Amino acid sequence: MPKELLKGNIAMAEAAIRAGLEGYFGYPITPQTELLEWMSARMPELGRVFLQAESELAAINMVYGAACTGARVMTSSSSPGVSLMMEGLSYIAGTEIPVVLIDVMRGGPGLGNIAPAQSDYNQIVHGGGHGDYFPIVLAPSSVQEAIDLTVLAFDLAEKYRTIVVVLADGSIGQMMEPAELPPMKPLKTTRPEWATTGATNREKRVLSSIYLQPEQEEITNLRLLKRLEEIEANEIRYKSYYLEDAEFVVVGFGTAGRVALSAVRMARAEGLKVGLLRPITLNPFPIAQLRQITDQVKAFLVVEMNSGQMLLDVQRATMGQAPVEFYGRLGGVVPFPDEILAEIRRIATTNEYATNGFVRRNWLRRLETLVDGGE
Repeated sequence: MPKELLKGNIAMAEAAIRAGLEGYFGYPITPQTELLEWMSARMPELGRVFLQAESELAAINMVYGAACTGARVMTSSSSPGVSLMMEGLSYIAGTEIPVVLIDVMRGGPGLGNIAPAQSDYNQIVHGGGHGDYFPIVLAPSSVQEAIDLTVLAFDLAEKYRTIVVVLADGSIGQMMEPAELPPMKPLKTTRPEWATTGATNREKRVLSSIYLQPEQEEITNLRLLKRLEEIEANEIRYKSYYLEDAEFVVVGFGTAGRVALSAVRMARAEGLKVGLLRPITLNPFPIAQLRQITDQVKAFLVVEMNSGQMLLDVQRATMGQAPVEFYGRLGGVVPFPDEILAEIRRIATTNEYATNGFVRRNWLRRLETLVDGGE
């Protein structure tokens, strides 16, 4: 199919529809509202279910109920809205049913602003709701990748009976790029054997996240862990650039990874042996892939649009075998390639690395500059 100029939010919405979405339940919040608006026109037009709930809390519980029927369902939101959905997401995980969530992140904490950020990493990747559960998390860095990962999300959710989150920052949701949409899939005509279809000519099917006996709850937790092991063995995705001879490796996801690639190419033009690893699955995280290159790397540089949330996973992966530096912009500020290039030059030419992975003095200098009105 030919490429079209598509906005990220609309591209993800249409991709979900073409992947066989049967029901969408959501609530408007910037910077993902265009996704909901597109659904509000397209879903009824196709004879499918669209419902704007009275809140994010109501929306996620509608998704919960609809998912129990075995239908392909999803919701979308942004950072404060996703926080409100956390209880429902934990119930969904405990019930072991497939659901897709698109989270278009914005600046925080609190109500924050509508600028792009990556500060939902911890609450999404490490399970913000109560209990032990492990959603699959996919992080696009372009509109095309957002389309492809949205389609993939539904297949993975059903394959593993789990939550799959497409974790995109506001830049991905709001940017426009040429991209190719997939063909329209037919809607499902059958329901899985576990679904509550309302039929009376068979044994009753009960779906619940309530296990009052600790031993039964433990069995559920162990079942989720076994499923996680299967996901880790089969579903890790990432992109790597210039790693063959890299002495320094930048790690970034989403928009931060995309900007970092520009900086890495600039550094390569200067003769610096720098590579990039961009995780696409944030959960499961490409731990083994990072660990494989620690012997050849003098230092890692983690770049994020937050205070260093993925940084902890990179440190876990490298196990202290190589220094791990960090550069982040906060509150909805997107880093420029020149900023990242300056950090690459610093670690590549001075051989002075932080011992704990954090470079807090840089943050403090920036804060002092901002307060003094110098930036």
